[in-house]
Amino acid sequence: MEQENLRADLQQIADIIEKESHIMEIGCGEGALLAYLSERKNVDGRGIEISQSGVSKCVKNGLSVIQGDADEDLQYYPEKCFDYAVSSQVIQATKHPKDVIQQMMRIANKCIISIPNFGYWYNRYYLTFKGLMPVSKTLSYQWYDTPNIHFSTAKDFEILCDELGYKIEKKIYLQPSGEIVSSPWATAFPNFFSEKCVFLIS
Repeated sequence: MEQENLRADLQQIADIIEKESHIMEIGCGEGALLAYLSERKNVDGRGIEISQSGVSKCVKNGLSVIQGDADEDLQYYPEKCFDYAVSSQVIQATKHPKDVIQQMMRIANKCIISIPNFGYWYNRYYLTFKGLMPVSKTLSYQWYDTPNIHFSTAKDFEILCDELGYKIEKKIYLQPSGEIVSSPWATAFPNFFSEKCVFLIS
C-alpha cells in the first residue's frame, strides 16, 4: 500500500523518525503513517486504535494494529519497549491527556506529538467576533459532536511538558497550507500564527 501524500503533520513526524526504528502509534486511524514508515523507512510499527473500522482497514493492509483505548491500555506495555511513541492530533481527544503523555514517555525513549493549536489567530477571531466555537478545515466539527474534549494551545502544551520535566527537543509550527511557519512575525509568535504543532519530546 504505497503512501504518496501524507497529511502535513504526519509528514513532519515521518521525517523525524529514523530508519528501522521501533514505534507505537496511538490513535493510528487507518494506518497512513504506519504504512508510509514501513515502506519508506523499514520501521517496525505497532498501532492502537479505538475505531473498529480503522483497525479493520489497518489489518487488511498488513499493519500490526489492535483495538484499544489510549486512556486505558497503554499501562499494559512494558517500559521503554519502543524507540518512539507517536500521537497525531489525538491527545486532545483523550479523557486524560496528561496521563496518556506520561504513559507514552514510559513506554518509549522519545515521543512525537502533534496537536491542533486552539490559540491560532483564526480560532480567536471566530470566537471573538462570531461568538461561536471555531469551525475550520482542521477543526471541522460542531461543538456538539467534536471528539476534541480538551482545548489546548501550543503554549499550554509546552507548559505541561515543562511541568512534567520533559524536554522538547524540536518544535515544528505549521500553517494551514501545511508549510512550516517561517516569517519573522510568525516565528516570533508561533502560538498566534500556527494552526498545528509537532513536538519531539524526551
